[in-house]
Amino acid sequence: MNSQDLIETAKFLMADSKGLLAMDESNPTCNKRFAKLGIPQTEEARRAYRELLITTPNLGEYISGAILYDETIHQQKQDGTPFVKAITEAGIILGIKVDTGAKEMAGHSGEKITEGLDGLRDHLKEYAQMGARFAKWRAVITIGGDSQRENSIPSRGCIEANSQALARYAALCQEIGLVPIVEPEVLMDGEHTIERCYEVTEEFLHTVFNHLYTQKVLLEGIILKPNMVLSGLTCSAQASVDQVANATVNCLLRNVPAAVSGVAFLSGGQSGELASAHLNAINLSFKSRSPWTLTFPFGRALQQTALDLWQGKEANVSKA
Repeated sequence: MNSQDLIETAKFLMADSKGLLAMDESNPTCNKRFAKLGIPQTEEARRAYRELLITTPNLGEYISGAILYDETIHQQKQDGTPFVKAITEAGIILGIKVDTGAKEMAGHSGEKITEGLDGLRDHLKEYAQMGARFAKWRAVITIGGDSQRENSIPSRGCIEANSQALARYAALCQEIGLVPIVEPEVLMDGEHTIERCYEVTEEFLHTVFNHLYTQKVLLEGIILKPNMVLSGLTCSAQASVDQVANATVNCLLRNVPAAVSGVAFLSGGQSGELASAHLNAINLSFKSRSPWTLTFPFGRALQQTALDLWQGKEANVSKA
């Protein structure tokens, strides 16, 4: 592990008010989005769409890193140029999603554990040889039930298991020389209040950093990709933009070490407009006293409008 290289890569990813482009949807997820718009669910359609994204004019002025999926990192533009080359030439650092998805957790009804640690060291070496300089692993926590009842979720077992997996992944990344994006996501699905989201997010972040310390992960060489602290999607009392900004940053200040290189907030299913409003409020209120750069690694929040415009048609590429 070259600590200085890790730190410099992380700093580049968080520099100049840029953000990350998350184009790492799995094939099934991408196909579902295509199906809603009547776009063919084929490898060629996925390739064409991702070419549209990475060839956006002046993309490198706003995006510092792009997170790819395994299929995407092996694909090429229509003229035969590898995506890896096109992204790098745009001044964007190449990243790769390396987990294999969240699966049902044995013995924990309604909860999930992210898999993919088996063979990860070899996969990371392969991706590094292909030009990747950072990676991403997502762990998801669901809020459910009354927090005062024994059967409410998340359980302590689920939080511990996902936190340990994130830390082991991060250690393997740094061993290979890749900056790990650590993504502990508390899902916004549910009826929970913003206060309940704060409570669970705080516990999850605290546990994640305990495990990162135990696994000897260099905090200056990671990027945190957390959820914002939000009301549940179906909660009757939706928090205001300013309430979300205050709750989110206060939760981070209490639980995230200042040594972390940067914080890139996931949109988590929010609309592009709302996710941007929340991030804007966070920076307006807290940028001057935040120890970290606060930016975005949006996926759908950046792409959905472009996808709606594209419709799978070559004639719509420029507009999209």
